[in-house]
Parts: sequence; C-alpha cells; structure tokens
Amino acid sequence: MRITTNTLSESIVRQIQHLGSNQAKLQTQVATGQRIFNPEDNPTAVGRVLGLETEQRQLGQFDRNAGRALELSQATFSALQQVKKVSDRATEVGTLGAGTIGTDASKAYASEIDQMIEHTLQLANTRFRNDHLFAGTAVDQPPFVATRDASGKLTSVAYAGNSSRSLIQLSETASIAPGSTGDMNVGLGDFVNQLVALRDALDTGSTTAVSAVQTSLIASEDKIVSALAGHGGVQLRIDANRAQQQQRSDNLESLISGEVDADMPSTIVRLNQSQTAYQAALQSAANIMRLSLLDYIQ
Repeated sequence: MRITTNTLSESIVRQIQHLGSNQAKLQTQVATGQRIFNPEDNPTAVGRVLGLETEQRQLGQFDRNAGRALELSQATFSALQQVKKVSDRATEVGTLGAGTIGTDASKAYASEIDQMIEHTLQLANTRFRNDHLFAGTAVDQPPFVATRDASGKLTSVAYAGNSSRSLIQLSETASIAPGSTGDMNVGLGDFVNQLVALRDALDTGSTTAVSAVQTSLIASEDKIVSALAGHGGVQLRIDANRAQQQQRSDNLESLISGEVDADMPSTIVRLNQSQTAYQAALQSAANIMRLSLLDYIQ
C-alpha cells in the first residue's frame, strides 16, 4: 500500500499538535496546581465540585446570618445593661426614699429619677441598623410613646410595638430569635411607669408610696436580669453554631481541593515525559521531511 507524502505530513503534524497540547495542559497544571479547568476535563468530578461549591456558598450565607443575629443580640444586651444600671440606682434611691429623709432630699431624689426616666425612654427606643430593638417586628416606629404634662414632664408611656420576634436562619434546620422578647418589651414600659410613680412619690414625700413602688422595681429588675442571661445564652449558641459551620466549610474546601488539585509529583513526571516525547517527535519529523525521492532510490 502506498502512503502519499501529504498523508504522512498531516499525520506527523497531528501527532505533534497532540503532544504540544498535552504538554501545554501539563504545564498549566504545574503552574496553577489544578488539574480541572473545563467541564470536559472530568465531567463527573466537575459535577461533584459544583455541588460542593453550592453547599459552601450556602454555608457562607448562614455565617452572614449568624453575624447579623449576633450583632442584634449584642446590641439588645448592651441596651438592657444600661437599663439595669438605671434599675440599680432607682432601687437604691427607693430604699433611701422609704426612710426618714427631709423634703429637700426627697425632691432632689425626685429630680434625679426624672432624668432616669428620660434616659430609660431613650434606651427603650434604641435603634440598631435603623430598626427599633424593643418593638417586636414593628421595627419602623418607636415602640414607646410618651405622654407629657403641660410642663413637658413625662407622666406615662404606652407600648406601641408587638410581641412577635424575627427568626434568623443559622443552618438548613435551625433558626434563632436574637431580639428582645415581647414580655421584656412590655416590661420596659412598665419599668418606665414605675420610675414615674417613684418620682411622684418622692416629689410628694410619701414614704408609703415609695415603699410600694420599690417592690415593683425589684420585680422589674429580676426580669431585666433574666433577659440579660437569655441573650448571653443566645450569643453562646450563635458562636457554637458558627464554629460548627466553619468546620463544615473547611471540610468542603478539603473535598473540593481533592477533586481539582493536581498531584504535583506525578504531574511533573508526566510533564517531563511529555516534553521528551515532544522533542523526539519534532526531531523525527524533521528527519522524515528531509527525505526525497533520491533517498528512496538509493
């Protein structure tokens, strides 16, 4: 059978192109450390990698959710801590006011409590990222509405929020409500009104009324302490969840790496072999192409 020169040349060129392409691919793998660049390189592995990367992106969203929940709980905790300080001082003033004190001292304490009332109202209407912390899910309006007398002195507050709580998803199966409870929200309004009653009792010098308010103040403080403990537990849970999800993300990264990373020692050996074969093919092609009819006649 006779093989034409053109057919032989085309075969040699195809072989050299194949060797050159393989060499370039191996060089890229060595340079990048990866063995998959296109779906056709390994369709099965690419399918697995896409699934793993989808799960990894979902974990990233859960981590952002957890960060948002943690910030919300910390902001609520901080505001309640400030309310607790007001409660501590109000209880102390109530104890002093229930004893035998002069009219001037009683009115001075009343003036101090009046400032605590304004400060507590400000804390109760605290906003975080433009949302009111103690409004339930009605976060776009101040949850506590004050009533004032002709002189501008606060006489009572009413709660305008709701008792619902927003849930934030931490994983495929778990959510958390990091905000303040409806009971605590209403309790803040009660606490402000108790401060108003304490101020008025001190202003009139009624030790009996001061003693009566004192009992309510202690009950409110217990509720605040319980809420603080609850937020501490929420933050611990969020931290534990983030650590677990980070471990999952690290495992996924390891699996993805196992699918796409090149075995460097093996790849380098194959690259050297490919380079040798490529050089040999070029040399052989050069020798073959120099043959002429006279070479065959000889």
